[in-house]
Amino acid sequence: MASDSVEKKVSQPDQRPPEEVEVKLGITMSTIDEKALVKKIDRHILPLMFGAYMLQFLDKTALGYTAIFGLQEDLKLVGNQYSWASSAFYFGYLAASYPVAICLVKFPLSRFLGFTFLAWAVVLSCHAAAQNFTGLMILRTLLGVLEAGITPGLSMMTAIWYKRSEHGSRHGVWFAGNSTAAIFGGLLGFGIAHIKNSVASWRWIFIIFGILTFAYGILFLMLLPDSPRTAWFLNEDEREPAYQRPQQETRSTIDHKWSTSEFIEALIDLKTWLIFIATVASCIPNGGLTSFGSIIVASFGFSVFNTLLLQIPASVFALFYVASSSIFVSRVRYSRCLTAATMYLISLAGSLMMSQISPENKVARLAGIWLFGAFAAAHPITLSIVASNVGGYTKKATVSAVLFIGYCTGNIIGPFLFFSYEAPSYESAWVGIMISLGIAVCAMIALRQLCTFLNQQRDRQQGVHIDPEVKDPASQTTQVVVETRNETDWKNARFRYYL
Repeated sequence: MASDSVEKKVSQPDQRPPEEVEVKLGITMSTIDEKALVKKIDRHILPLMFGAYMLQFLDKTALGYTAIFGLQEDLKLVGNQYSWASSAFYFGYLAASYPVAICLVKFPLSRFLGFTFLAWAVVLSCHAAAQNFTGLMILRTLLGVLEAGITPGLSMMTAIWYKRSEHGSRHGVWFAGNSTAAIFGGLLGFGIAHIKNSVASWRWIFIIFGILTFAYGILFLMLLPDSPRTAWFLNEDEREPAYQRPQQETRSTIDHKWSTSEFIEALIDLKTWLIFIATVASCIPNGGLTSFGSIIVASFGFSVFNTLLLQIPASVFALFYVASSSIFVSRVRYSRCLTAATMYLISLAGSLMMSQISPENKVARLAGIWLFGAFAAAHPITLSIVASNVGGYTKKATVSAVLFIGYCTGNIIGPFLFFSYEAPSYESAWVGIMISLGIAVCAMIALRQLCTFLNQQRDRQQGVHIDPEVKDPASQTTQVVVETRNETDWKNARFRYYL
């Protein structure tokens, strides 16, 4: 009898007022090949997002390449001015986080992202005209403002197109654009450095990177659809199932109305702040590496050109970490938090090598740099955690904004841990980085434990175990497609966290 009652409870249809339900007769997932549909989405959506993320990373880190091509001397940067210029990008990013969260809700995603893409390409090219520290600071801040929407926007786009079990791998695919950009950025910078004319090499880097970004921005604007319902590459029978497929899992559909209650719920949710802490702590090393990576490698005694080339293996290792961790979390259930924590620990090992090994041992210190980059693989995992475990369109946008406030905060702090008078060993920087990585590990483990507790609590309250990887029977239908409500993870009692 007990099992019968549980079965009835699981299978009971969702009770809602008729006015809240929109029934669409016609095509359902049972009448199309879901695997073929997902493959078609992958072919058209993932390459566009991968290219966009590759260029955003290339553009924001262009300053790091120019640092060894004479930018500091030409602009007469002294003291901590280079660190301030590096951090200015993230001040702009930080200032734009909340307005961007509103824009991601109010405006069609692809249009908003496409136009900001074109705008930041123009600003990036204008970096070539900088004549002093003030001009560089203004341009770097504007670039941060304009790039602020790309990562939360692509993360929300992933949530629109893919089911929760697919988030980890898909976030990993487009986030791999970071490491790929670092590989090609070094080669591109190496080639640009050989341009010999009246224009300094560092100015050519900004000009050429800006032109490439603008050209891709036009392509991005033309080809990326706002949602499955408007996808040019799907036929009429595929669009509605493609839209409903991810939305029915969480009852969190696209809604262009800003919800104040969801905004407040996001801010009082403990999970939001654990994600924030993990992001701040893991981005402190990122801020230091992107700004001082070239300077650190050059301090080993390598030439300018060899410095660029020797950073390529570090990017290859970073790509390996991202790819392997994405594959792992897509195949091993409930492994996202633990995998992210493992990546932080690998980075911690690299930090120890950099802080303890003598500067004369170049090979060992380079190996430390290659291990150190593992922390980058945890970021797409964190993004996928937000995409999968936050219900409600406004709440998801808000948590994404909080995450990127943490991202900016960490990247702002990072460069200031590197004191010029401690070069080339930078003892204080490595100590600070190791402490940060330890905090990130603790925050990620705490997030996993909290969500596990909440899942178990809901199971006890409802008298039934719901597996978050298996579709809720209450949302299944064989005859109709049901338009889901826009519910948060707090309000949807059947929601289970998938970490």
